Amino acid sequence: MTGAVLTQQFFNALSLGVMYALIAVGFTLFFGVIEVVNFAHGEVFMLGAFAAMIASGVFVSCGLTQGSLLFILLILAVVIIIGALFGAVLEKYIVSPMRDAPDIMTLLITLGASIVVREAVMLFVPDGRNPQTFPVLVEMDTIHFGGALVKPETLLCIVLSIIMIAGMHRFIQNTTYGRYIRATAQDRGAAMMMGIDVKKIFIFTLIIGSILGSVAGLMNGMTYNIIKFNMGFAASIKGFAAAVVGGLGNIYGAIIGGLLLGFMEIFTVSFITDGSSYQDMISFIIVIICLVFRPAGLFGEKAYEKV
Repeated sequence: MTGAVLTQQFFNALSLGVMYALIAVGFTLFFGVIEVVNFAHGEVFMLGAFAAMIASGVFVSCGLTQGSLLFILLILAVVIIIGALFGAVLEKYIVSPMRDAPDIMTLLITLGASIVVREAVMLFVPDGRNPQTFPVLVEMDTIHFGGALVKPETLLCIVLSIIMIAGMHRFIQNTTYGRYIRATAQDRGAAMMMGIDVKKIFIFTLIIGSILGSVAGLMNGMTYNIIKFNMGFAASIKGFAAAVVGGLGNIYGAIIGGLLLGFMEIFTVSFITDGSSYQDMISFIIVIICLVFRPAGLFGEKAYEKV
């Protein structure tokens, strides 16, 4: 095993891990603040990828140069808007009406919403039931790094995820609405007595988490160049697994859980004979081990109390 191979797989694992981390942070925000497990979250991942693909075709037809900085920023803006709209609509029409219902009802209705969105994309996107080729957004040569060949899309995904997570951290820690989100997560009743509009906080939380999920979908398209209408289901399972491992309700635990899952999958595929056959199994094995020996997750004391 050469150093170049290890370097290559390190970047691949980091790219996959940060993508899982973005999805997992969304799950842990929903659970920590709104106290729901949102199984429609995987579909915003899929919608982000499809929105980027469709927007790319529109922008190229309008004369924009594919691969230019403006082109990439506009694609990112479209993906963020789609994620924000999805989160707002989901909160207003799906989650909010079920606020006082049993937890299992909220889980089932979000699962139903995910099926509706997935089937709608399959039916109404041209040739939607078949895999779609994701457009090339970055016109750059492969980068030589320590003897390894690293795709520029891989580096862009890593940088983009760092920016998104850092921006979310700054928002939650240093803004008024961020403090409201933390207060609502700690004690919803006390937050309401202090005059915080928790309904508005729920909407903000779903918007933030959904934006992270849609950007993760964009990253997936850039990395693998193929997107599918049913890609959200697998992503939601992996993201939820990462959130459980890190500790539901703990943002930094979700990030660590996503990175751990990404590295385990890539190194399993790369260094174990026929490892691709076990790639999806890894997620569930890690979750089972975590639930048996560390039910609260690696960093999730609060999550254990809420369960």
